[in-house]
Amino acid sequence: MLEQILVLLPQVIFDGFVLGFVYAMVALGYTMVYGVLELINFAHAEVFMIGAVVGVEVFRYLGPHIGNGYLLLLVALLLAGAISGMTAILVERFAYRPLRKRGTTNRLVPLVTAIGVSFILQDLVRLIEGLWHNEFFLRMRTMEDLEGSFDLFGGAIFVQTKSLILILVSILMLLGLTYLVNRTKLGVAIRAVAQDLHTASLMGIDPDRIISRTFLIGGSLGGVAGVLFALQYTTVSPYVGFLPGVKAFTAAVLGGIGNIPGAMLGGLVLGQLENFFGTYLPILTNGNFGTEYKDVVAFLLLVFILLVRPQGLLGQVVREKV
Repeated sequence: MLEQILVLLPQVIFDGFVLGFVYAMVALGYTMVYGVLELINFAHAEVFMIGAVVGVEVFRYLGPHIGNGYLLLLVALLLAGAISGMTAILVERFAYRPLRKRGTTNRLVPLVTAIGVSFILQDLVRLIEGLWHNEFFLRMRTMEDLEGSFDLFGGAIFVQTKSLILILVSILMLLGLTYLVNRTKLGVAIRAVAQDLHTASLMGIDPDRIISRTFLIGGSLGGVAGVLFALQYTTVSPYVGFLPGVKAFTAAVLGGIGNIPGAMLGGLVLGQLENFFGTYLPILTNGNFGTEYKDVVAFLLLVFILLVRPQGLLGQVVREKV
């Protein structure tokens, strides 16, 4: 048993990183919105799902006309980012902003609204795909140059080209978002609104415009993550955002929600834990517990973090972060 565990360990670690970066990309959207509004935007999971569906449709219809898989992926990323970003703006404009303008102080109201928006987006995508294709369980079209693979360390790690693309794009997203928040005028405005919305408005900042742009950025990141998720795991449906969304929220809490590096760290930690449990639990229990129990890890971890360290691993004050 020990030999089997050690043989599988390098591949388990690498696959855990790939899964962790998926969670991290989605968690960035959660942490952006929470940093500004202290709102848990559960509809972000469906924004991620819309990005995945857009990616599948781009590959389906443009794949035969664009022979280069890398160019096709770039088109899918740009289009999914734009559509998901616009969806996030519409959600903020018509679901969350009216509540904010009314001065709603009950935190349950926007939370229930977010859940309702999630169901609306799920059913809307299901309706569109059902009318368009008479199906809504979709498979990503394969492109030969994106399906390449190679071995590392004498075959200990099997690496796919699309996994490396996912990791690279995730890192670029983190670096770009960190630069935007800390080094640009928009980032200064976002941090000002996050710290004190009323005072920021007195200093000439339009809070509604900044909040809308924050949703645009977070939604675009979610759309990009959706395309990369579809590319990596191939199967997409209107409900595909639920579990990754919950786990990405867990990752955001784990790292310190409202903290950008914390979202990335939380995603990587959660991805490793889930992959370890999913791989080794059947081995350690002689098959009595299967890989499906790996999903339990995310929820147990969320409960544990909220009980022991609710501020997250990095221990930052949420209101000072974006």
